[in-house]
Amino acid sequence: MEVGGPGLPPEPGVLVFSMRQALATSKETKEHTMHFAKPTTAHAAASLALASFGLMTAAAVSAKEVTVWAWDPNFNIAIMKDAAARYTAKHPDATFKIVDMSKADLEQKLQTTLASGVTKSLPDIVLVEDYNAQKYLRSFPTSFEPMSGKVDYAGFAKYKVDLMTVNGKVYGLPFDSGVTGMYYRKDLLAKAGFSEKDMENITWDRYIEIGTKVMAVTGKKMLGIDPNDNGLIRVMMQSAGRWYFDKDGKLDIKGNPALKAAMEVQGKLFKSGIVKPVTNWAEYVGAVNKGDVASITTGVWITGAVKSEKSQAGLWAVAPTPSLNVPGAVHASNLGGSSWYVLSGGKEKAMAVDFLNEIFAKDTDFYQSILISRGAVGTLMSSRAGKAYSDADLFFGGAQVWLRFSDWLAKVPSVNYGMFTYEGDAAVSAQLPALNQGVPVDQLLDKIQAQLAAQIK
Repeated sequence: MEVGGPGLPPEPGVLVFSMRQALATSKETKEHTMHFAKPTTAHAAASLALASFGLMTAAAVSAKEVTVWAWDPNFNIAIMKDAAARYTAKHPDATFKIVDMSKADLEQKLQTTLASGVTKSLPDIVLVEDYNAQKYLRSFPTSFEPMSGKVDYAGFAKYKVDLMTVNGKVYGLPFDSGVTGMYYRKDLLAKAGFSEKDMENITWDRYIEIGTKVMAVTGKKMLGIDPNDNGLIRVMMQSAGRWYFDKDGKLDIKGNPALKAAMEVQGKLFKSGIVKPVTNWAEYVGAVNKGDVASITTGVWITGAVKSEKSQAGLWAVAPTPSLNVPGAVHASNLGGSSWYVLSGGKEKAMAVDFLNEIFAKDTDFYQSILISRGAVGTLMSSRAGKAYSDADLFFGGAQVWLRFSDWLAKVPSVNYGMFTYEGDAAVSAQLPALNQGVPVDQLLDKIQAQLAAQIK
């Protein structure tokens, strides 16, 4: 998808956003275009003058137009539109062109353009998934604007800042979090004799014991897992402060106690019979909404999907993520998340930095707004002092759910995602069938090490 340049009509998927347009519906915009297409004779001269003035205005405005690339119209794009509206309210000389494309298209276009060295078509701001941040920052070290000294990063969750830091310089502006928690059905757990207190700060081994009894009493599985997906293994591994790579970026597979323990837990989960196998997102969420499973442990972004089944209001609670039995493991982890980065070659990079700093690094009211409207948990820690975070959630029995997640957010261990997280995922996923058949984990770690080493050498 090509991006329309200044003065050209936006192409499909391109949102040109300003204060004026924030007040106009799409219908109104269409009608305005028709007036220019068919001017009356009496108003032809005036229309021509207005059109000329409009072109001049557009040219002046386009000189301060900040272009943003992102994906997901209902989350990232919508939130960026809210942020742009807040900024332009105080800076009427600024406009934003927000380009919506698929995540795959964005990443391919960003990679291809950076590799070509001809970067004039790149935006001022781009959304980058956290798992890929180090790949871009290290592969194209001069392409992203360092923001150390311009942004106060002390106010953000440390693990988010660490993943965008290279050689002591911090790039990007931390955005949403995938802080994890355990969602569980209070009614099903109560039938099996477990209280909310029993679900606090448990280990995965205890989780399996509880799940076994829940299934025996209620007939319900404890959780749904795609047998070919290693997302839960990543959650467990990061909760112990380890990843596929160590802090220096070297492979950390054989001899990684967190990865070994995580794979052993996943093997035990399937062997215990408390897992409902699912094969896609619809089945994963469907198992929750249909009442087929008693719990789900994943990123906070699942909250909206859990709450979408209104008949289950009041039946759910949240508890900290179960921990591994390895040194340093905590009851907090992360799954997913992304951040905003400024391209150093961007025409309006100064305004882009100022915009991100003013809205995403300082405006706590903005974070209340996007939590309510989009369920977005930001990583600016001062946001938790706002009312939206402390409000009781009746779906969860009146618990302060968002405040709990913000507590866990501060405890997520920092890890080095490195440049090849998805290659690591592929190597682990290739061994999951063998894991579920009972092959010893040490043998599987040898194969994961060999495959990943061959891919990244």
